[in-house]
Amino acid sequence: MDGVLLDSTPAVARVWSGWAIEHGFNPREVVRAAHGRPSISTIRDYLPGADYEAENREVERRELADLEGVVPWPGAIALLSSLPSDRWAIVTSCTRPLAEIRLRAGGLPRPKILVTCDDIKHGKPAPDPYLKGAQLLGLDPADIIVAEDVPAGVRSGKAAGCRVIALCTTMPEADLRDAGADWLVQDCSAISLLARNAHAGNMALSLKLK
Repeated sequence: MDGVLLDSTPAVARVWSGWAIEHGFNPREVVRAAHGRPSISTIRDYLPGADYEAENREVERRELADLEGVVPWPGAIALLSSLPSDRWAIVTSCTRPLAEIRLRAGGLPRPKILVTCDDIKHGKPAPDPYLKGAQLLGLDPADIIVAEDVPAGVRSGKAAGCRVIALCTTMPEADLRDAGADWLVQDCSAISLLARNAHAGNMALSLKLK
């Protein structure tokens, strides 16, 4: 969702920079580490022995309150509108409340299937989020194409057995390639529905590669 469908990068940077400064960490480093992972994973990495749940609630409170500049990435709404509603899902490292409020802020359609960090035990880069998404879609992971913007998400999709389109919206191309992305594109405007076989339930996508 974030970095793929929604540009929430400024809000993410503000929240995590503030948190990092308060705890004496390098803001740039923490923001980079926080992208694409459950927030509690980042907190555990930087504050071993802390009250993770309390820290996580505070980070979430700040994220829920900061929606300034949250907008769709180019092509996101058009792409989602072109896809059959039962053939796509959002798999995000956000909590469910944060995912819901950002979707509304960005004017994106709510998917029939929404997998958040509240629904799984191990977050990205573990395969669990995308395995859960595949299960709810009723599809074999090998038949799923994941769209991601950060190495943790790319690794999660690949570990689940999916193919991965990496969007160059958040991280350097080299990092996405090293994580195992199958294709690189600029953003959602480079992805379009080429054809759909209604009988077989299959879809073909057109990509403008980097």
